[in-house]
Amino acid sequence: MAIWCTAPEKLWGNGTWLVTEFVLVGFSNLPHLRTTLFTLFLLTYLVTLSGNVTIITIIHVDRTLHTPMYRFLAVLSLSETCYTLVTIPNMLAHLLMESQAISIPACRAQMFFFLGLGCSHCFLLTLMGYDRYVAICHPLRYSMIMRPTVCLCLGALVCCSGFSVASIETCMIFSSPFCHGARVEHFFCDIAPVLKLSCTQGALKALGIFFLSVLVVLISFLLILLSYTFIVATIVKMPLATGCHKAFSIYAAHLTVVIVHFGCAAIIYLHPDSGASPEWDHLVAMFYTVVTPLLNPVVYTLRNKEVRVALRRILAHGCGGLQ
Repeated sequence: MAIWCTAPEKLWGNGTWLVTEFVLVGFSNLPHLRTTLFTLFLLTYLVTLSGNVTIITIIHVDRTLHTPMYRFLAVLSLSETCYTLVTIPNMLAHLLMESQAISIPACRAQMFFFLGLGCSHCFLLTLMGYDRYVAICHPLRYSMIMRPTVCLCLGALVCCSGFSVASIETCMIFSSPFCHGARVEHFFCDIAPVLKLSCTQGALKALGIFFLSVLVVLISFLLILLSYTFIVATIVKMPLATGCHKAFSIYAAHLTVVIVHFGCAAIIYLHPDSGASPEWDHLVAMFYTVVTPLLNPVVYTLRNKEVRVALRRILAHGCGGLQ
């Protein structure tokens, strides 16, 4: 699964000079807010990082959480951690430095990992929806269907599928040189602003990437919606005495993350050319890359009783060991 597609970097065709590095415009038009933005993004990043690491640690340490649902949640937290590492540290560095330059290989790598983790995130949320569907609609067969080896294979399939899509899209964008300027109207190397600088077949590439994005975002969302339709239909038929209605809190947490993630992804990627202002694109992308990863630890810890109980148990054990 190669991502390094060759592209000329000096001269092309009729002697036109080509771009050898990009300049991320980012927040350069807001110099008076650099310190404020840096502080805000840094605090959000640290809270996101610590929250996701806490979830991973709780699920790893507490044996009562060694179930497919919580293992998938740990993988989701790990994915969110890596997701923020791809964009936020570089954005923080650019807020501190005068130069916002980024080399083409670095831009290519950032886009590949950003898209790969984003697509894997979509597939992982779909897998988590399927896990809940099996648990509620086929409880007697759950342990047989969601065996550890099956979960491991499904997790590997999610990662391979996500990064395969990212490899295709990245190669489509970087397979030809860039000669329409070096200014990327964004704070990281995203598809649309980089694609605008391509020398050839920009519209054709945008259309191909659009259809790939539709396949990833729309199909994943529809599969999740289908899973929850069956889940709700099953729960409604159950008597109140079973206590299954309490499960809605877990599903509400998952649906909250699903709606925010897929809503932002649809706004950004499910159109060939939005025609929106760069400021609007920056705002949506900022929410998508900075705020959305913060929702996972907040939603899954505050709304999940088992995770809260496990956290209190670990803290009590740790405090007891110190005494």
